[in-house]
Amino acid sequence: MPLRIEDTFRSALAAQKGKAGRPLAGMWVCSGSPLIAELCAGSGLDWLLVDAEHSPNGLESILAQLQAIHGYPVHTLVRPPVNDTVVIKQYLDLGVQNLLIPMVNSVAEAEAAVAATRYPPHGVRGVGSALARAARWNRVPDYLARASETISVTVQIESTAAVDAVEDILKVDGVDAVFIGPSDLAASMGLLGQQEHPEVRAAVEHCLTAAKTAGKPAGANAFNPDTARHYLDHGADFILVGADVALLARGSEALAAQYIPQPVVEPVETKPRASY
Repeated sequence: MPLRIEDTFRSALAAQKGKAGRPLAGMWVCSGSPLIAELCAGSGLDWLLVDAEHSPNGLESILAQLQAIHGYPVHTLVRPPVNDTVVIKQYLDLGVQNLLIPMVNSVAEAEAAVAATRYPPHGVRGVGSALARAARWNRVPDYLARASETISVTVQIESTAAVDAVEDILKVDGVDAVFIGPSDLAASMGLLGQQEHPEVRAAVEHCLTAAKTAGKPAGANAFNPDTARHYLDHGADFILVGADVALLARGSEALAAQYIPQPVVEPVETKPRASY
């Protein structure tokens, strides 16, 4: 029962680049629902990101979503809540093959993320293959020897410190790609909520250029279609363009607006304040 190395996001990005194909388009899966995950898996998108940093996902719900998505031709990444060796070990043992590690701000943090995915002597991953879905309970031949071939590591650049260190982070052996998160990046730049600010865009473009120079893939988050196209034009190899919860929120609001009269908000008259 071998695991397919082509299931890794690393392989998908390499195949895309080798064929000089289009960038890979994906969406967030944040609901914690296996049913919604399966709906998204059949959408025709290239990849999904199951999120556990800002979403109600624990080990059990992630496992159920992996099982729901498994039968569809889509690449699945999972983002843990933190760059932590124990958490990463648990995700890998569940059968997560593609990790997006949040808030990687330095070479040391990137190296720690990679080490957490490798068995000794090349890393610090704890050994529990006989108990774990990752090895199909030791039904995968030579899993311990070849596990790293079945795992890809993408690190998230989402702070000014990470942007400053991005060239060195890209040199870390085992970092397969970088993904830029403009929301936290904007906040770290003192521009909270201003993902479209020219300085934020310039920082994202800097990272995309650095990745191209290093010969590694880079992606970005962009729900705004114009911004998404802008980053694609600047060399993004993959991109996230929406989220299940956001689509449901906006869609249900549009439905309500279509059938339910909206209250008229009367302007509030303000009296001039007396001066003393």
